[in-house]
Amino acid sequence: MDLLLETLGFAAKGFIIFLTAIATVAVVVALTRRRRAAFPRLDVKPLNKRFEALGEALRHGVLDRKQLKALHREKKKQHKVNTAADAARKNVYVLDFDGDLMATGVTSLREEISAITAVARPEDEVVVRLESPGGAVPHYGLAAAQLARLREKKVRLTVCVDRVAASGGYMMACVADHIVAAPFAIVGSIGVVAQVPNVHKLLKKHDVDFEEMTSGEFKRTVSFFGEITDKGRQKFTEQLEETHLLFKDFVHSQRPALDVSRVSTGEYWLARRGLELGLVDQLATSDEYLLSRVADANLFQVHFKPHEGWRTRIGRAGAEVLERVAVTVWSRLQTLQLR
Repeated sequence: MDLLLETLGFAAKGFIIFLTAIATVAVVVALTRRRRAAFPRLDVKPLNKRFEALGEALRHGVLDRKQLKALHREKKKQHKVNTAADAARKNVYVLDFDGDLMATGVTSLREEISAITAVARPEDEVVVRLESPGGAVPHYGLAAAQLARLREKKVRLTVCVDRVAASGGYMMACVADHIVAAPFAIVGSIGVVAQVPNVHKLLKKHDVDFEEMTSGEFKRTVSFFGEITDKGRQKFTEQLEETHLLFKDFVHSQRPALDVSRVSTGEYWLARRGLELGLVDQLATSDEYLLSRVADANLFQVHFKPHEGWRTRIGRAGAEVLERVAVTVWSRLQTLQLR
């Protein structure tokens, strides 16, 4: 009995040591991955094999063994032909831009384009899967200028819009040689908007003085705390009109055939209507467009991951959690309303 207890105790100690070792290795691996993620790097993933793998998985589910063998023999023959032709095939570089108010994705975009322009040939193509409702003018102006670098290098640029490319998002999209949009994607919104809350009357009601010292007549036309004068309001409106004019001129320079006066009212359209107006060139999803290129080109997804400190990672994770919670709550409310 004593021998059995000693054996069990020894086994338990060994098991605990084993678990401790496994946990230590797991922590070290996790920390190593986090440290690697914190440093900037350029990830390049071939997409042809990914698309082929999806089809292969489905074939294994629906074809019998005899059909699969015949298919594999045919693929081996085709592979030899493709291998010889691979060097001459075009390269299609796929980028993703998910735009927010300040177009923060431009940090990665500029590095991705720098890498591509260093190796791309004139026959190659860049496909940008663009998602943006617009935002700050200078930030989206910079993002559009980054895309224009590809045009300057004579590299064909295609922008795919699956859901929305409006305002600053369309400023980016119009740089492309070819704009592809899903039928019900939102495009357009060629306009400028500014919203400035003002609490001057509230402060005045409670006898709170606010003084703002400026040098220059129009250094501050409107502000949050100060009184907005008619002259300041007029000047601010003039600045908005000038920005709108520059926006329209930019769109016209990129798409000369587009009737800019007709589409620059600030309205947005679904892509079906946008095709008639000349805002887009083709109706298709980004997946459909990329699949159409698999047969004659090598597709590579390119993504630059910038340096991220622990504060940035925690903030991003928190924002993602809040976004998921908000979407879930909104979806539940909509479901209750439908009932």
